[in-house]
Amino acid sequence: MLPQASPDAHARRLHPAPPSLASRAAQAQCSSTAAFAARLGAAVFGGILGLALALPVCVRAAEPLPPLMPPDIFDLEWASQPELSPDGRRIVYQRNHFDRVNDRRRSHLWMLDIERGTHLPLTTGRSGDGSAVWSPDSTRVAWVSAREGSSQIWVRHVDTPHKAQLTQLERNPSGLSWSPDGRWIAFTQQVPKPTRSLARLPDKPKGASWAPAAKLIEDVAYRADGRGYIEVGFSHVFVVPAEGGTPRQVSEGDFNHRGQPIWTRDGKALIVSANRSEDAALNPLETDLFRIELADGSATRLTERSGPDMQPALSPDGRRIAYVGFDDRRMGYQQTGLYVLDLESGQRRALTAEFDHAISGPAWEGNGRHIVFSYDRHGRTHVGRIRADGGSVESVVDDLGGTSMGRPYPGGSFSVSGQRIAYTRGSEYAPADIALIDRGRVRTLTELNEDLLPHRELARIEEFWAPSSHDGLMLQSWLALPPGFDPAKKYPLLLEIHGGPFANYGPRFAPEIQLYASAGYVVLYSNPRGSTSYGQAFADHIHHNYPSQDYDDLISVVDAAIARGFIDPDQLFVTGGSGGGVLTAWIIGKTDRFRAAAVAKPVINWASFVLTADAYPLFSQYWFPAMPWEDPMHYWNRSPLSLVGNVSTPTLLVTGEDDYRTPISETEQYYQALKLRGVPAAMLRIPGAAHGINARPSHMLAQVLNTLGWFERYRVEERD
Repeated sequence: MLPQASPDAHARRLHPAPPSLASRAAQAQCSSTAAFAARLGAAVFGGILGLALALPVCVRAAEPLPPLMPPDIFDLEWASQPELSPDGRRIVYQRNHFDRVNDRRRSHLWMLDIERGTHLPLTTGRSGDGSAVWSPDSTRVAWVSAREGSSQIWVRHVDTPHKAQLTQLERNPSGLSWSPDGRWIAFTQQVPKPTRSLARLPDKPKGASWAPAAKLIEDVAYRADGRGYIEVGFSHVFVVPAEGGTPRQVSEGDFNHRGQPIWTRDGKALIVSANRSEDAALNPLETDLFRIELADGSATRLTERSGPDMQPALSPDGRRIAYVGFDDRRMGYQQTGLYVLDLESGQRRALTAEFDHAISGPAWEGNGRHIVFSYDRHGRTHVGRIRADGGSVESVVDDLGGTSMGRPYPGGSFSVSGQRIAYTRGSEYAPADIALIDRGRVRTLTELNEDLLPHRELARIEEFWAPSSHDGLMLQSWLALPPGFDPAKKYPLLLEIHGGPFANYGPRFAPEIQLYASAGYVVLYSNPRGSTSYGQAFADHIHHNYPSQDYDDLISVVDAAIARGFIDPDQLFVTGGSGGGVLTAWIIGKTDRFRAAAVAKPVINWASFVLTADAYPLFSQYWFPAMPWEDPMHYWNRSPLSLVGNVSTPTLLVTGEDDYRTPISETEQYYQALKLRGVPAAMLRIPGAAHGINARPSHMLAQVLNTLGWFERYRVEERD
């Protein structure tokens, strides 16, 4: 049986609140020093004198710990993608860190032997490694790495030090999956589509230096955030011998096949999620499950509806598929439900129709009686389970996460083998470690940051709820209290707003929040209406109505924080990224209460955004009731640019120059409008950064430290 105890208790035991942590660290230092002094004193002077010698040492050891500082970011580590071996004895996971020299996130594979208690690296070096996939006999792992210059499939026998590069592919593979007999590995890879030019230029003279060739673009999807301008083509399924050889393409057509292919039990076919609809590029959420025969590549549709069907997981007996999806209603946010498909009868059953939270990553327990998955509820990410024949959802743990190394977003993953579940376990006070659920007991198997975080005083995170002034809707929020916090003092408040907007913050470790708090700010973060993890109706408040009454929500939680007595109401600051950048610009268009603002990667003009963003088929059809030329005032009335005439707040704008999700042209519009009005404004452009600015550690620090520098310009002296 899985544990029934409150996972909150586990989290508190694993990562106590920072004052207690600091206190315990000092006490532990005091105790260990005292014990050493007592032993030394007993040996030399006798036990009583030894204890007396220890007392002044304890006083010195209780000095305050330093806060988390920018250089400490490079010393953080976090676990991700734990994969249990099929025999349930070992876990291979990604051990991640920030590369201080090369300014990159890096990951290597480490293995935990659960029975022996060993913890050893499988890969090392300067190159990063993707997540591992176990062979069915638990002897080998496969993964993707560019350690030899290009992304290739690698295999290692885990009981030997030898690893081998399996492929010589021209394009990046993904979604690795072993065949049941361990002889093949399936994967997906982009296959280019031949294109024809409209014209042929005259031949260049020998030795001539002409301009780069013109680019002809005819596809709906032609660039993607984080990837840039993309090659014309489609993602297809391949298989390659597990001992090395020539990959063979097994899917055909002008369709994209996404995710990890799943092998049938007889090894004769693969089950994959694909968008094979007409005008697929203009219907970005549409996918169904298909069975693709290895013999001839023929495809059989297994599901069919308007909406996505994805993340298939085959039952242990091979007769059923668990998967997630929804009936598409063209809403801005639509929660995925859990379904089971009987492969023989073709009958589909919805297991979570009455469960008001989105389901992700289904996996079968060993006996096939239960399905395990993840979901968010009230800002926490749970591992849940449900009987495969229906019933109520049981929360197994609620501390899945710890992998979003920036702001307190959800993250994390888990793996199931038999009755065991390995997962990434995080809290407010530490990034993810690897934990194991086994026979009703949860235990943490790694302590990746014990060499750093016990020696820092972190901001204490306090949760509170407050009603919105608009309609009384209850809102969940958190305060990060600065190290050395004294409730008798008055502190500046920094409101940090999440993006999405269909996303959520929660009690999760967030370096950016901690750095703001270390600079002396009480940091407030909240989940206003439209946030996820509170059910479909809560998210629907902003459908075709964003920013909606988010302003009222956020000002209400600011006032609730001020009412606690330790906030200086004359020292309010506001920042947010993406959807949070939208709301930051919206707020300063409605009030001058904030001394300064930092608007990161915003949307300023919804019409120009819809027509320049990479995912424009999604945004135009799901976030708005009509196209910009059909209802221009709907777009304008929701645009922060419509309020720029009211703005007097000094404003910093921060955006990556390679951002194709909220293109930097949005930032430039707002910057120039503020300059034309004479409002103090600055634009921080981050070269090479896409929408996820914190993908590189120096970019994350540039955003945080420049935001703090901007706020310091307009911050007044603290008042007691």
